[in-house]
Amino acid sequence: MDKEKQVSSSREQFSSSFGLIATAIGSAVGLGNIWRFPYIVGQYGGGAFLVVYLAMVAVIGVPIMVAEFIIGREGRRDAINSYKVLAPKSHWYFGGITGVLAAFFILAFYGVVAGWTLEYIILAITNGFSGQSSGDIVNIFTNFISNPIKPIIYQIIIMLITCGVVSTGVQKGVEKAAKFLIPLLVIIMVVLNIYAFMLPGGEAGFEFLFKPDFSKLTKEGVLAALGHAFFSLSLGVSIMITYGSYIPSKENLLGTAVKVSISDTVIALLSGIAIFPAVFAFGIEPTSGPGLVFMSLPNVFAKMSGGYIFGILFFSLLGLAAITSTISLLETIVAYLTDTFKFRRKNAAIFATVVITLIGMVASLSNGPLKDIVIAGDNIFDFLDNTTANYFLPITAFISVIFVGWKLNKDIVKGQFTNNGEINSQTSYEIFKFLIRYIVPVGIIIVFLFQIGKI
Repeated sequence: MDKEKQVSSSREQFSSSFGLIATAIGSAVGLGNIWRFPYIVGQYGGGAFLVVYLAMVAVIGVPIMVAEFIIGREGRRDAINSYKVLAPKSHWYFGGITGVLAAFFILAFYGVVAGWTLEYIILAITNGFSGQSSGDIVNIFTNFISNPIKPIIYQIIIMLITCGVVSTGVQKGVEKAAKFLIPLLVIIMVVLNIYAFMLPGGEAGFEFLFKPDFSKLTKEGVLAALGHAFFSLSLGVSIMITYGSYIPSKENLLGTAVKVSISDTVIALLSGIAIFPAVFAFGIEPTSGPGLVFMSLPNVFAKMSGGYIFGILFFSLLGLAAITSTISLLETIVAYLTDTFKFRRKNAAIFATVVITLIGMVASLSNGPLKDIVIAGDNIFDFLDNTTANYFLPITAFISVIFVGWKLNKDIVKGQFTNNGEINSQTSYEIFKFLIRYIVPVGIIIVFLFQIGKI
C-alpha cells in the first residue's frame, strides 16, 4: 500500500486539477498583486521592471514553489510534521516552524488590511468620495485606520468569513471557495480593464506599463523585482507545503507551479491595466507608493465617467483578493493544529481565529491609540509586517530549497518531480535540480540582504 493510500483515510485531497490550481492561485493572488505590484512597477520604471520581474518568477519563484510542493506531497502532513516525516530526529523541521509562525503573524495584520477594503467598499457604494478634495480623501484614510473601533469590527468580519470557510474542510471549504472566488475575481478584472480601455488619455498608462525603458531600471529596481517575485507567490509561508500535502500523486507539480505563477502574474498585469490608464488620464503620480490604492485612486473614481461603478468593482476586487489569501494563511495554521494536537478541524479553526484576531486587534490599535508603543523603531503593525517579510519568509524558503536540493533523497525528489517516471521530464528535472541547488539559494540570500537594507 503506497503512502497516498495510507493517508487517504485521514487526510483530504483536492478533488480536481482546477480546484488545486484555483486554490493555489487564491493563495498567491492577494493584496500584493492589486495593491503592491502596481506601485512598485510605478516606482521602478514600468515595462523594464516587468521584464525583469517575469524572469525572476521563472528562475526563482517556480523552483521554490515546486520544492515546497515536493516537501508537502512526500510528507503528507502539515509544514512542520512533513519535515519530521522526511527527516526524523533532525532539526530541519525548524523550516516548518518559521513558516507556520509567519502565516500566524502575517494573518494577524493582513486581516486588518483586508478589513480596510470593507470600509472602502461601503464608501464606494455610498458615493463617499464624491465632492471630496485630495486632502479630504487622504484624511478619510488616516482617520479611519487610527479609529479604535471601526477597523477592528471589519477585521472581525473578515476573520469570521475566513474561519467559516476553513472550518468546513479542504474540498467543501477551501477548494470550493477558491473555485467560486477566483473566476469572480477574474470577471471583475476584465470589466475593470474594459473601463480602462475606454478612458480618454489612458494610452500613456499602457505605454508606461508595457514599453520597457531600461534606462530607468536601477539596481534597486532589479532587487525589488526579485523580492516581489518571491513574495507574490506566497512562498516561504509554508502555504505551498500545506497545499502540497493535499495534492494527489497524479498531478504534475512543475505544471501546477507554472500555471499558478503565470496566473498570478496575469492577474497582477490585469490590475496594472486597470489602474495605470486611470492614473495617467487624471494626472495622478504613478510612483505614489502604498497610498496609490487607498488615497490616490479614490480621487480618480470621484472624477472619471462611470467612476462610481469602477470604484465599487475595484474595492470589491481588493476584498476578494484579500479573502483568498486569508483562507490560505489560516489553513496553514489549522493543518498544523489538526496534525499535531489532533484538534477537530472546526475547533482548530475557531481557536486559531480567536488568537490571531486578538493579536490583530492590537496591531490595528497601533495605528491609533497604541501608536506610541514602538518595537525596533516600528509600531506593532509595521513590526509584524517587517519581521515576517524580512526574516521569517526568506529563512523558511531558504531552508526548504536547501532541504530539497541537498538533504532529501534524490530518488524521492526525482520521483515527486516526475510522478515516479510517468512524466518524461529529464531535462526539466536537471534544470530544476541545478536551480534549486545553486541559483535559488543565492537569490533568496540577495532578497534577504535587500530586505534588511544591507545591499
